[in-house]
Amino acid sequence: MPLEMMREYEVEYSSAPAPDSGHWVAMLTIYGPSHNPMHRNCVFHKQRVALESVFPTAVQAEEEARNVALRMIERTKRHSS
Repeated sequence: MPLEMMREYEVEYSSAPAPDSGHWVAMLTIYGPSHNPMHRNCVFHKQRVALESVFPTAVQAEEEARNVALRMIERTKRHSS
């Protein structure tokens, strides 16, 4: 499960096997800043993203989850400016 810092957000993107197929779905969790270093502040609970899509490999699903996170974080940046 890849973990990456994007601005002040900690992003976990992953994949999960799609039921009854050999395909994969994109999964995403986003944590926001926290005043307590021992506590993660989940702002987007783990869930499937790119709902219309399944991917032939886990790596492709993770790449799409990362792209969704980038778009979401960019959108929050524009709205907070």
